[in-house]
Amino acid sequence: MRVTATEHLEWILARIARTDAVRVPIAAAHGAVLAEDVRSGVALPLWDNSAMDGYALRAADVRDATVERPVGLRVVGEVLAGSAEDPRIPSGSAVRIMTGAPVPTDADAVLPVESTAADLAGSAWAVDEVRALAPVSAGAHIRRRGEDAPEGAVLARAGDRLGAARVSALAAAGIARVAVARAPRVAVLATGSELRDPGSPLERGQIPESNSVLIAGMLREAGIEPALVRRGEDDATALAAWFAEHSRAYDCIITTGGVGPGTHDVVRIALEGAPGVRAVRVAVRPGQPQCCGRLGVARDGAFVFGLPGNPVSAAVSFELFVRPALLAMQGASVRHRVRVPARAATGWPGRSDRLQVLPVVVADAPETDAAAHPGLRCAPAVDPGSVSHSVGGHGAADGYALVPEGVGDVAEGDMVDVILVSR
Repeated sequence: MRVTATEHLEWILARIARTDAVRVPIAAAHGAVLAEDVRSGVALPLWDNSAMDGYALRAADVRDATVERPVGLRVVGEVLAGSAEDPRIPSGSAVRIMTGAPVPTDADAVLPVESTAADLAGSAWAVDEVRALAPVSAGAHIRRRGEDAPEGAVLARAGDRLGAARVSALAAAGIARVAVARAPRVAVLATGSELRDPGSPLERGQIPESNSVLIAGMLREAGIEPALVRRGEDDATALAAWFAEHSRAYDCIITTGGVGPGTHDVVRIALEGAPGVRAVRVAVRPGQPQCCGRLGVARDGAFVFGLPGNPVSAAVSFELFVRPALLAMQGASVRHRVRVPARAATGWPGRSDRLQVLPVVVADAPETDAAAHPGLRCAPAVDPGSVSHSVGGHGAADGYALVPEGVGDVAEGDMVDVILVSR
């Protein structure tokens, strides 16, 4: 069976089961996907507070202030960040105030310290009297209570992934715990009788095993710590037994290698008896042979991804199919990386009968060309004629250029979409 990359992903997403929701402390929620909307527990800010270091005062008292004719104000107190003080400010007076400190009730503006002169030589701050060197309008440099978000406002929605900024915003809003989707339990198996541990002595035909390191790393970049990483059996019968034994121990099993049509492609052979699993050829280069589906007949059986064994093919397959599926398992509303347009810095040959996914290095336009052709430039990180096994060049790639079916060769200067993965 031959399908397009889009059809293959749609088939997968239609069969993905959601993980359950768990409640976690906000400090432990980074990288997780929200399972329910989150509303602010307090107003942001909690009270009117100063946006500047300066003096809280009545704006009317300094409306005529200039450098040539400063207006003197009596200093009657000080308010620091975190202070509960609310000093009275009679007309003709002011209080020193620090950034973030609550604005006294009697004040309607904050005059920055840079717009004042002190009564003490060599000091930026006045002790008894401050001289205002400029006027200030009512409301100036005051952050109003609730202007960022009123109490009860929706700050994040179910399906949002929690990055550092969003976690910080929720913590600032008084949120102690959130409901998030449980991260999928994922097992990684690299198959291949030729594989040996990195650093081991190698005989003819043997190679260092890197796919388990690759897939485990891509899982971590997606916010998932793999539950198991190992080399799989090179025996189809033993591998089928392992799948059956562990089908409910994991939400997802990712294998590399052994999915082609050959007589020794053990993953494909081991999964032939699983009714929910299919072996297909996807119209994509690299990564054409794919084997995936749900183990067993119940929805709680592991979803297995049998990826090609060539490292770049495995990485491309993970990016196009596995990563979106894992995000769908967690109910993420955004499942795909942003694609950015880039101009080909050099041409490369292609195939018009399938989606081309080429590892590329990305850079800003050179200064000599930036005015006429602004934006990003991309160039192949690997030999376009031998993409799937070009491990060394793949390691330098910033992303993947996507060339749709029907296009074929790419010429220098052509615009292509690029998925950025390392910037």
